[in-house]
Amino acid sequence: MSTLLLFVILYIAGSIIVGIIASLRVHTSKDFVLAGRTLPLYVVTATVFATWFGSETVLGVSSTFITEGLRGIVSDPFGASLCLIFVGLFFAAKLYRMDLLTIGDYFRQRYDSRAEVLVAGAIVFSYLGWLSAQIVVIGLVFNVVTAGAISMQLGIIIGAAVVVFYTLWGGMFAVAWTNFVQMLVILVGLFYIVFIVADKAGGVGTVVAHAHAAGHFEFWPQWDTREVLWFIGALVTVMLGSIPQQDVFQRVMSSRTEKIAVRGAVLGGSFYFVFAFVPIFLAYSAFLIDPELVSSLMQVDHQLILPTLIMNHTPLFAQVLFFGALLSAVMSTASGTLLAPSVTFTENILKKLIRHELTDHQFLWSMRAVVGFFAIAVTIFSLNTHSTIYQLVVGAYKVTLVTAFIPLVAGLYWSRATRQGALFSILGGLFIWLAFEAFNPEGLLPPQLAGLIASALGMLAGSLLPQWYGRGTRTENPTTA
Repeated sequence: MSTLLLFVILYIAGSIIVGIIASLRVHTSKDFVLAGRTLPLYVVTATVFATWFGSETVLGVSSTFITEGLRGIVSDPFGASLCLIFVGLFFAAKLYRMDLLTIGDYFRQRYDSRAEVLVAGAIVFSYLGWLSAQIVVIGLVFNVVTAGAISMQLGIIIGAAVVVFYTLWGGMFAVAWTNFVQMLVILVGLFYIVFIVADKAGGVGTVVAHAHAAGHFEFWPQWDTREVLWFIGALVTVMLGSIPQQDVFQRVMSSRTEKIAVRGAVLGGSFYFVFAFVPIFLAYSAFLIDPELVSSLMQVDHQLILPTLIMNHTPLFAQVLFFGALLSAVMSTASGTLLAPSVTFTENILKKLIRHELTDHQFLWSMRAVVGFFAIAVTIFSLNTHSTIYQLVVGAYKVTLVTAFIPLVAGLYWSRATRQGALFSILGGLFIWLAFEAFNPEGLLPPQLAGLIASALGMLAGSLLPQWYGRGTRTENPTTA
């Protein structure tokens, strides 16, 4: 067994231990889902930061920057960080006062159970690709650090088993406290590696100048109608589409107070934007340190550029820190991403299928069972996917963008939003998006932007026209009731 592999195993064992210790505090379903609403600001900030700082940031965003520049990563980190900041500024306080268990509960309270089930289904479906991206990277780590002795497929299975173990028992307590420890590893590890890599590349200024000369800092699109529309579509996909996601909701709503919920989201989003450029810098440094490596891997898989650079050009201690930081990033995102759809499915769909009242103990164990089933489904998907990490992650938010964002915003900020408006918004956005994806996926208007526009028009039309659906139902905003 190599020294590097030994350290990786020890790190994973340490994460499991933290998760087990956290699980001792789980006594109720609210403890499992929202950590009993007890988290302090520093833990909330860390776990919000960990929402996005996963495989897509370390490997997906960095490799996409190498091929497409800043314009290619508008969804993440630009859209992703703005998402968290917007959650803190415009959503956290209102939702915190409602004392909800899931974001799906909001749609039931504000509209009805049909809106709840439709949105919950969209949320659960959206997590398949996102969680898959994290699990795939854990498999990649095992494959790289063992020089191929552990295959990607076996590594994926091992990674899924580790994440599901401590998430299954510790719930949000395990997610939050392991995120805090993992954030410390990320910061220490990546900054140390920046020091080493920058020295080998000739300094930070040299790397930045090289990227600038190559045109990688071009951000704004050309003033062409299609270019501008697709740029906007890429930006709003994560910036708005991930606002109604359950894992963002859980991390923020686990705060001890409303003020912590607001500040933790804003701070976590701000820190994410800054630190997302660290792996970008590291990956681009490979152009100057080993151009032949970059050239060869660009033909095979550009996502391997950064881990291969670390393995070939840094000392063992730096390798330990890098793969520890990478595993921290991936596991911190994967644990929350596994918990969120499982909780949403159990609370907003399964409870309606069971058709009888569950005790809190039964509900808690139902959520744990769903965590296990969802983990199996994602593992099977991960073993058979051929999409890049960045594609998996960005694609996950399109379905919630076109179905859930407009009804959420209208419900909170427009008193005239009705059940009929919500139904028109959800179904209209979904059908238009799917139609564009099927018949005109590369046309003038990006499918997700077409779906978002249709969702907004559906809300307006459905709420202002005569109410044939949900006649006599309440339309007041529960946050002000």
